[in-house]
Amino acid sequence: MIGADAIRGHIDLILLAILETGPSYAYEISKTITDRSRGEYVIKQTTLYTAVKRLQAQGLLAGHEDISPSGKPRTYYALTADGLEQLELKRAEWRSTRALVDHFAAGKDIP
Repeated sequence: MIGADAIRGHIDLILLAILETGPSYAYEISKTITDRSRGEYVIKQTTLYTAVKRLQAQGLLAGHEDISPSGKPRTYYALTADGLEQLELKRAEWRSTRALVDHFAAGKDIP
């Protein structure tokens, strides 16, 4: 199981990447995270809602009310154009972060 501390700085990237494929609501996003990680990471609802609200406030996500296929009212979240740009920046940041951590983990200096 991957701890929340290891993921904390990357929640935005995870959410933006999930929503790149289309709008979704909170429970579905949470389930997608659990499913795609094969249960290695389960996001807490408070973490998810805090991140979604923060991304909305930054103009990276838009929310709209709709009815789910089951007939329940849901708030669906979708990427904005700024959100798509931010996703690309977050992906580049992740590649750099991963390369740096890989070097330290391997006991090597950056070439």
